[in-house]
This record gives sequence, C-alpha cells and structure tokens, in this order.
Amino acid sequence: MINVLKQWYQRYFTDPQTVIFAFILIFGFLLIVVMNAHLMPILIGIIIAYLFEGLVIKMGQINLNRTIAASFATALIVAAILLTLFILLPLLSRQVSELIREMPSMFGKGQQLLAQLPQQYPDFVSTQQVEEMLNFVRTEVTSLGQQVVSLSLASVVGVITFFVYLILLPLMVFFFLKDKELILGWLGNFLPDERRLVREVWGELDVKIASYVRGKFIEILVIWTASYIAFALMGLSYAMLLSLLVGISVIVPYVGATVVTIPVALVAFSQWGVTSEFGYLMLAYAFIQFLDGNLLVPLLFSEVVNLHPVAIIVAVVFFGSLWGIWGVFFAIPLATLIQAIIKAWPAHETATE
Repeated sequence: MINVLKQWYQRYFTDPQTVIFAFILIFGFLLIVVMNAHLMPILIGIIIAYLFEGLVIKMGQINLNRTIAASFATALIVAAILLTLFILLPLLSRQVSELIREMPSMFGKGQQLLAQLPQQYPDFVSTQQVEEMLNFVRTEVTSLGQQVVSLSLASVVGVITFFVYLILLPLMVFFFLKDKELILGWLGNFLPDERRLVREVWGELDVKIASYVRGKFIEILVIWTASYIAFALMGLSYAMLLSLLVGISVIVPYVGATVVTIPVALVAFSQWGVTSEFGYLMLAYAFIQFLDGNLLVPLLFSEVVNLHPVAIIVAVVFFGSLWGIWGVFFAIPLATLIQAIIKAWPAHETATE
C-alpha cells in the first residue's frame, strides 16, 4: 500500500509546478466554499467584468482609453439594471400576483379532469389513486403558500441588502475593468514567479469559458424573446413570466426544458382546455425547443464544451448544491476547468519495483 501511494505521489507531484497549482486550487476552492455568502457580490462583479472584458479590449483597439471603455461598459450595465427594475420587474410582479390569484381556479379545473379519469380509463386509474394524487397536490400547494408568506415577511432585510449590492455592483465592475492590470499585478505578488502550469491551464480555458458564458446569455435572450413572441401572438396568459422561465430553463441542460414544460402546459390547459389552441401552443413551444437544441446550441457552443452528458449532469447537481443558481449556471465551465486540469496535469512515468 505504501509503495502504491509512493508511486502515485512520484507520478503526479514530483514537478514543483504541480504542487503550486494544487495549493492554488485547494486554497481557492476552500475560500469560495467557506466564504460563499460573503464573497458572492464580489464574485458576481468579477464574472460581469470578465464578460465585458472583450468589449473593453475591442474599444481599446480603436484607440479608446481604458477608463472610457470601462465607463461605457458600466453604463450599459446600469442601463440594464434600470430596465430590469422599472420595466421588467413590475411586469413580472403583476403577472405572478395574477397567477397566484388564478391558482385555485386552475387547481379546480385540474381536479375535474382527474376526477374523470377513473370513468374514462377504469383499467388504468382508480378513484383511490386520484384521491391520493389530489391530496398530494393540496399538501404541496399549501406548503408553497406558507413558504411564500414566510418569504415575504422575512424579505425586508434582504431587499435592503439587495439595493445596497445593486449600487456597489456597477462600481466594482468599473474598477475591475479599469484597473485590471493593477489588480492582477497585485494578486501576482502573492504567487511564485514561476507558474507555468497555471498559465497553461488558464490559456486553454480563457477562450472556452468566455465563449460559453457569453453564448449562454445570448441563448437565454434568444429563447426568452422567441417564446414571448410566440406566447403573446397566441394570446397565452402570463406570456412574459412563462417566456422568462423558458429562457432561464436553458441554464440546466436536459432537465430545464422538461421541467418548465409543466407550468406552460398547465397555464395553457387552464386557459383553453384540450382544444386546438392548446395543441398549437404546445407545438410552437416544442418547435422553439427543437430550434434551441438543433440550431442555436450547435451554433453558439460548437467546439466550446466537449463533455459527456453524465459529466454535465453530475456537475450541475454538485455545483448547484454548493452555490445554487450560480453554481448551476457555471457548472459546465467549472466541469471544463476540471477536465482541463486533469488533461494538463503533468504525469511522470515511474519505474516499477
């Protein structure tokens, strides 16, 4: 056993670069896990600055001062925040309130439909099964209502904190962009001068991660817009809210589209019942999902990510459990990072004893 461990150590840790890199990875991971709640605004600022770095670089290529470029990027961020606060959030809030008021009616229609199943399909569905299903749904709806009430009562401090971060975030992004070289130089003082492996791994990942994150934002906006146009043209209630859910669902591969189908189908059924309008709506929704999977994703992410579906699902579950929605969003880039580290990690052949 000792010989096996010795050979493993000699194979992967004889190069000083690997020891340095391993220390940086372990320290960074522990820092993020332990200080997750406190560092989240800073991490979000770093991520947004990273996303806008490409724009700043392109503006620098036309001889614009980096301070001016950083100011322009920050102005775009502030405009997006104001658009969200004063146009999008009020609309979504109104539709959520309307949906909550309509839920008893929707539940009643679903209850009537379920009650007919034992008569129409007596060999497959029994009255007892329907009752158990309805009791389960009632319990879940009651629990959800209680959670909403408790959330609303405890959200005052959260709202204040949110607005404080909303003011600080553009400032952090501005200085991250404006003083990028200064900040990186300061951080580099804490690292060894020789960090070849770190540069090698980051050089391989930089383009992939940037392309993935930007592509994912584009995918969300395109699917959100396409879904809203389709839902609004067909007269579906809560079009903005449901189309936003459809757009956000692309964050979670394979699972998101399946899960968000449920509220879309429930609202459409409650509004139209089993009619041609319901069928056309679901057909349009399926067409949008088909275009996303077969046209948009290959166009945006070709050659960016090369991971097995099982690896993607495991990454989504693992990082989502650690960091919530942000962990889910960055699960694939983080899995790509791990893949690149494993591929670039030096391995030295050792003589067998």
